[in-house]
Amino acid sequence: MTCEFSLKTFDELTSVDLYHILKARSQVFVVEQNCAYQDMDEVDFDCLHLIAHQNAALVGYCRIIPPEFNKLKSNLSVADPAIKTNHTAMPAIGRVLVLSEHRGDGLARQMMNQAIAQCRKKYGKKRPIIISAQVYLLSFYESLGFVPEGEHYLEDNIEHVKMVLYVAKKNKIKKESTDTASTTTKVLSFLLFIMAALFVLGLLYLMI
Repeated sequence: MTCEFSLKTFDELTSVDLYHILKARSQVFVVEQNCAYQDMDEVDFDCLHLIAHQNAALVGYCRIIPPEFNKLKSNLSVADPAIKTNHTAMPAIGRVLVLSEHRGDGLARQMMNQAIAQCRKKYGKKRPIIISAQVYLLSFYESLGFVPEGEHYLEDNIEHVKMVLYVAKKNKIKKESTDTASTTTKVLSFLLFIMAALFVLGLLYLMI
């Protein structure tokens, strides 16, 4: 499924943008999930809003909460010595949705990859990203690299689990140094020289 993505601050959203975002969130999180909860919160003002469009119509959405406004914390970030202290404050991705008629075409994965890339770009490539995932989507988020943390918990009567995406550590492949390669070449050349010299001496011996 081919979509266009736009990323806007709250102040950059038009009244039409905001209407369609809130309509989609109400449709998915309130009506479809039969969950009466307060969707509109004060957090929206400080978020980045990622919108997936197809033919100018909203088909998917999520919001990115900057580290300084994110209240969702990870214990693993403190326990992992590879993560610097200033990276324990993480951006969060939330309100992830795809309208029902557009599901099953890989849009959710595209959108999450876009959101992850924006987090890396704006808040640092080594900074972890945290989400509060609905449990039934656990395997989907694991396929994106998120790791579950802690016990399941109820949020608005729906089972959730905290998940964190860390930067994969690159394993350095040890390459043979040029000095070693040069030494090996010299040894082989010397052996070939000795063999050639012995061959010549053998010929001379037979000719005498």
